[in-house]
Amino acid sequence: MRSHQMGSAPVHREAEDGWEVAVPVGRPALDGVRMAGFRDRVDAGLDMRVLPQPAVVVVIGLGDAPMTVESAGVSRPARSLVASLSPGPTRIRGERVECVEVCLSPRAAYAVLGVSPRELDGAVTGLDDLWGRQERLLRERLGDAGTWRERLGLTDAFLAERAARAPSMSPEVAAVWDTIVARRGRVRVADLAARCGWSRKRLWSRFSAQIGLTPKRAAMLVRFDHAARALCAGASISDVALACGYADQPHLHRDVLALSGCTPGALAGMATSAG
Repeated sequence: MRSHQMGSAPVHREAEDGWEVAVPVGRPALDGVRMAGFRDRVDAGLDMRVLPQPAVVVVIGLGDAPMTVESAGVSRPARSLVASLSPGPTRIRGERVECVEVCLSPRAAYAVLGVSPRELDGAVTGLDDLWGRQERLLRERLGDAGTWRERLGLTDAFLAERAARAPSMSPEVAAVWDTIVARRGRVRVADLAARCGWSRKRLWSRFSAQIGLTPKRAAMLVRFDHAARALCAGASISDVALACGYADQPHLHRDVLALSGCTPGALAGMATSAG
């Protein structure tokens, strides 16, 4: 499943692999949110490897059967889930999956999750563990809604209501994250600290608490995201290493292996096999 820009009026299309996708257009009520609805119409089944990305991913399941989350040799059922920025090697499987998928920027995630992103501890977690009864009530309301338009509108309103009651991310932390993203991870922590007038130690502590990663790890993640997209688009490993700011191909290999659990070649092969 891939996330799409959310808004108020969904556009439906039939994907070639049998997935119905509801893609909203326009702007969400909360900045930093992307949303889409998915339905497996031909029982194709879901078998998805979760890769790190510069967003927290929330999946709200609407089908009768729970999905299965496989991580660190352990399988567990989950009707809804949340994947941290760097979840570790994880697969999600399911049959006749129907869900709403929400991608949250770190700033949006800080507002709506109800816990510090650091508490997600680099994992895929059951959403009910975070939202409790609210998760069940939201899932029931989405299941009762008759159209994707209603479902995405309900989810948008729910997120905006949670954000309205939540503390805001520190503007210094938000600015540092924005700089890391704008520069595609090609930054120095000392320069980031100087820009916000903090010591490296203070930046490290505040950023880690509110983003869930250290500044150095966040830069590594953003650089990896650009590299992974290029690899999956068919670019050569040497070209990706050069374009994404890696010192050399072994540097790219180490980062991809550390974040995704596979080599750059294997990562590119996933896109080929999926196509």
